[in-house]
Amino acid sequence: MDGNRIDGGFRETAGRVQDAVGGLTGDAATQVRGKINQVKGQAQRAYGQAADEARSFTAENPMMALATTLGLGVVLGLLIARR
Repeated sequence: MDGNRIDGGFRETAGRVQDAVGGLTGDAATQVRGKINQVKGQAQRAYGQAADEARSFTAENPMMALATTLGLGVVLGLLIARR
């Protein structure tokens, strides 16, 4: 499991707590920071999940992963050469 999934989950939970504390105390700035941390945590968790899926795909289909990487390299090379 990618560490970003774990860290993102913690950040999202901390953001929820921060949002709730800001709401209880009437501190709008704390509440906004909590919401921002929630979104950052969700994004970090999604990145970790994508990284896990990419690793899994690569381990299960090494030739397909190699062909995909080669294809992307060729396309990027052609795009760069056009400039």
